[in-house]
Amino acid sequence: MVLRATFVVLCIVLSLALFSNSSEQENGWIWAAAVGVVVAGIVLGIEYTLRQAKPGVLLGGAAGLACGLLLAGLAAWALSTAVPDFEAVPVLGFLLLAIFPYLGLIYGVKIFTAAGILGQPGALEAGSTASMSNKILDTSVIIDGRVADLCETGFLEGAFILPQFILNELQHIADSSDPLKRGRGRRGLDVLNKIQKMVDIEVRIVEEDFPHIKEVDSKIVMLAKKMNARVITNDLNLSKVAELQGVRVMNINELCNALKPVVLPGEQLRVFVLKEGKEAGQGVAYLDDGTMIVVDNAKRFIGSTVNVVVTSVLQTQAGRMIFARLKEETEGQEVPVARS
Repeated sequence: MVLRATFVVLCIVLSLALFSNSSEQENGWIWAAAVGVVVAGIVLGIEYTLRQAKPGVLLGGAAGLACGLLLAGLAAWALSTAVPDFEAVPVLGFLLLAIFPYLGLIYGVKIFTAAGILGQPGALEAGSTASMSNKILDTSVIIDGRVADLCETGFLEGAFILPQFILNELQHIADSSDPLKRGRGRRGLDVLNKIQKMVDIEVRIVEEDFPHIKEVDSKIVMLAKKMNARVITNDLNLSKVAELQGVRVMNINELCNALKPVVLPGEQLRVFVLKEGKEAGQGVAYLDDGTMIVVDNAKRFIGSTVNVVVTSVLQTQAGRMIFARLKEETEGQEVPVARS
């Protein structure tokens, strides 16, 4: 923003210097300054358009424009050679120089986009592996922080897309008067800083926004569809909405549930009964990974470590729950210690 403001001021100063003679006339300096502002606006508009365009589109446009200029030059030369005395040759040459580059620009972009050259977001058809390497981070997964650990282990690669509206939301949370929210926001900013410092990870901040959409989740889904990218989140509702609209989702919670150690019916565990269960006589224990174990008739053993046998495992979207019963005879048998 500072650089752009400086550029506008520089354009105004240069315009006043170039039109110094006219600026001496009445209101001449106003017109000179206006010219500088207009020129600066045009340049900044072109800069913004180029910044938003995909590299494949830019390359296609440049190649098409070059081919159009070459063909226009050859056609104008051939026309002037064939009918050198024809008075309309200069006019026709000018028209050729206007038409051929324009057509080259349009068809160059179209051809490069259809071919998917450079594999940039939006340039390939839906489902392509190149563009799908881009992943959009949402607020919940940034604050959670486990995505940074996955990056360190090398399980996540490609480009991470960070929308400006997500960054604004994090900054708003970090500036909250609520100490809990403020801590969560600052943690999210620290996680982003950690990811940006990783050598093998590219974090791209995109300023594209959808002013007509109010909800941040809807903006994320719209951006993912436009860029043909995946969404990394912990939000179950966002996952469902995105999948309904054809956007692929990587849910960190689902990944963690899938990586939990497999526990089968009949397996013996040694657990610490922490509290009473919902049903009469039940006791509740936990594995090291946070999985809840409901033990029948274990209420009397609250605060003690007991040997149990797994009877069933219930798997849901929210996680996994294990049901067990007390092992009647444990002497002389080695029972594995539960992981928490």
